Amino acid sequence: MINHTFSYGDFEVYLLIVMRIMSFIFVCPFFGGRQTPNLVKIGYGLLLSVLLYGAVPFYPPNYNTVAGYTVIVLKEVMVGLLIGFAVTLCQQIASFAGSVVDMQIGLSMVSMMDPATSQQVTITGSLYSQYLTIALIITGMYQYILRALVDSFTLIPINGAVINTDRMLNTMLNFMKDYIVIGFRICLPIFIITFITNVILGVLAKVSPQMNMFSVGIQIKIVVGLAIMFITVTMLSDASNFIYINMKEMIQQFVYSMQSG
Repeated sequence: MINHTFSYGDFEVYLLIVMRIMSFIFVCPFFGGRQTPNLVKIGYGLLLSVLLYGAVPFYPPNYNTVAGYTVIVLKEVMVGLLIGFAVTLCQQIASFAGSVVDMQIGLSMVSMMDPATSQQVTITGSLYSQYLTIALIITGMYQYILRALVDSFTLIPINGAVINTDRMLNTMLNFMKDYIVIGFRICLPIFIITFITNVILGVLAKVSPQMNMFSVGIQIKIVVGLAIMFITVTMLSDASNFIYINMKEMIQQFVYSMQSG
């Protein structure tokens, strides 16, 4: 016989699950993002919480006062925010690479609004970011992110989050190293070609001082940069793979840094 009872204690546990999932959705750029209406994010979070309530193991939290329950809620919010923040940081690698590219080809002064973060980003940065999002959908990476969120309830039980500052700091330092390396690997072909172009223009400016290399060089760098972007567009799939591997490691390290023991 199936038991459909739902006590007040069960509702308290459900609210804690909602807190972790809601905080994750409101931070993660793919599942939430500022371009998604708040009602949609709330409805998606509540539905996902209902599905996870009977699927994840949980233990009734131990507290005696309202303040104790509030502390548990804050812990769950922190866990969801850190998991979503790991995805957001990896998403910013594409924006970083695009900013370097635009600075090299002369488009850094042109910016546009990124719907995912509601911030001003460069044109190439927005292009790389949108490509990364599309690749995330095609490759099914969003399923891994959801599984990581679900598995976090097993690895970090409700009211079981403990911040290990040493592990967290080590994770952030390793990420910053990968952030710069992967970002420069994406924009390296354009960076090298535009650097060689600048050297050639500098030599021509010395050989023919009467030529206005400043006005000519702007058009040349834009044309050369766009041509190299068109040629190297097939490399973005490998770059996305690097970012997704880094995203998996980032989520795992964040979860590991919040485990007790």
